[in-house]
Amino acid sequence: MNPLNPLSSLHPVHQLETLQTRRRFLKFSAMGLGAAVFGSMPVKGSGLTTVRGTHFTPKAKRVIFLFMAGAPSQLDLFDYKPDLHKQFNQPLPKSVSMGQRVTAMTKGRDQIVAPSMFSFSPRGRNGVYMSELLPHLSNVVDDLCIIKSTHTDAINHDPAKTMFCTGSQIPGKASMGSWLSYGLGSMNKNLPDFMVLNSAFWTGGTGNVQALYSRLWGSGFLPSKHQGVSLQPEGDPVLFLSNPNGVNREGRRKMLDLVTQLNQQHLEELGDPEIQTTIAQQEMAFRMQASVPELTDLSGEPDHILDLYGPEVKKSGSFARNCLLARRMIERDVRFVQLFHRGWDHHVGLPKKIRGQAFDVDQPCAALISDLKNRGLLDETLIVFGGEFGRTTFGQGNIQRDNYGRDHHPRCFTTWMAGGGIKGGMTYGQTDDFSYNIVENPVHVNDFNATVLNQLGIDHQKLTFPFLGLEQRLTGVTGAKVVKDIIA
Repeated sequence: MNPLNPLSSLHPVHQLETLQTRRRFLKFSAMGLGAAVFGSMPVKGSGLTTVRGTHFTPKAKRVIFLFMAGAPSQLDLFDYKPDLHKQFNQPLPKSVSMGQRVTAMTKGRDQIVAPSMFSFSPRGRNGVYMSELLPHLSNVVDDLCIIKSTHTDAINHDPAKTMFCTGSQIPGKASMGSWLSYGLGSMNKNLPDFMVLNSAFWTGGTGNVQALYSRLWGSGFLPSKHQGVSLQPEGDPVLFLSNPNGVNREGRRKMLDLVTQLNQQHLEELGDPEIQTTIAQQEMAFRMQASVPELTDLSGEPDHILDLYGPEVKKSGSFARNCLLARRMIERDVRFVQLFHRGWDHHVGLPKKIRGQAFDVDQPCAALISDLKNRGLLDETLIVFGGEFGRTTFGQGNIQRDNYGRDHHPRCFTTWMAGGGIKGGMTYGQTDDFSYNIVENPVHVNDFNATVLNQLGIDHQKLTFPFLGLEQRLTGVTGAKVVKDIIA
């Protein structure tokens, strides 16, 4: 061994690992030290540990993101166009479409207007127009801020979903829940900061249903402990959480202590921060063996609460059940909960399919708002709802007044927010008479995400992580703005 080079006795591969770790330390030490200095003092009570990274007083502590994968039609749910029926079966005026890009499914085809067949009526104290498909959400519309002018850059499902969830169409970036876990820390030592629930079934048909990739709740370049933990609808809520036959909790504790000791030795040798993540996550998994079964046990929920969420709540993997589980997670101080509900990709047969989708989500969404409000949790919980883009005013398939489909439309779509310091009973932004172009107050998905971060006390420009030569942000590097007009 060369006394001037303690690495000389190591195998060349181990030398490379060690050098890479040293470079990693030098590269990220400023961020690590800065995060330590930036952290606030620990807050005691309610299982709250240390909250790091708030740049100003937050209005919300937690987020529930209801993601409608496949893209709901804003024209049939939220964006009321009372005179569009006069344009039925007419070509979309070129002064409206303006040669904008379309999908390969529409390119070269006639763009024929297909008005919504569903009726709308004014609801709530401010007369917000809501579709007949959403009777339960209509009853809580005074808690909703409906944003009709959301828009995105992507025109196909996968990049659009990736962009909304991670701020970039390019895979590999960190998701919103991971950013919040990284920036704000944990509020409950027995459950992950970021939990994900995917609907196991949906009523809008099984055609045109895209896969949901784990990168939508992945940590990307952030330490892997910040990635979302997905619960399963059947069997163990979390894979491999239960002890195998012949192993009890005491035996598991002894094995984990031994593994932790070995990992600590490895950490001292290499200094790889991912080893620390492994240790922390193994300890979390041990605690989750007790906390997750308690979380997912609904036997103590009273009948009036189950009835509030609707008839599907007793079905494992239903959106209704996942909404009730989301409320239970919020009660236990999970920072970020994301629900994915597929089945919204309605290129044909939209009226029948969207009725089924609305049945799936309308009552549970309204119940979630009411339930949190009744428990005094809505003010500090931000609920957001949206899909990856919108739907075109021109139809697809055999267009009839009561049967039509719609293509992808990134130019404008509708999202909504509730609770968490957001004004209720209002709409924001406007589209033209065809729900095709935004004419007032555009809100890019990065603006939407910047507003979510703002409600949790985060300046989206200051929550960064160095990667590939850039100070990476959830909201990208090209600029985004907080939608201040919707903040209470």
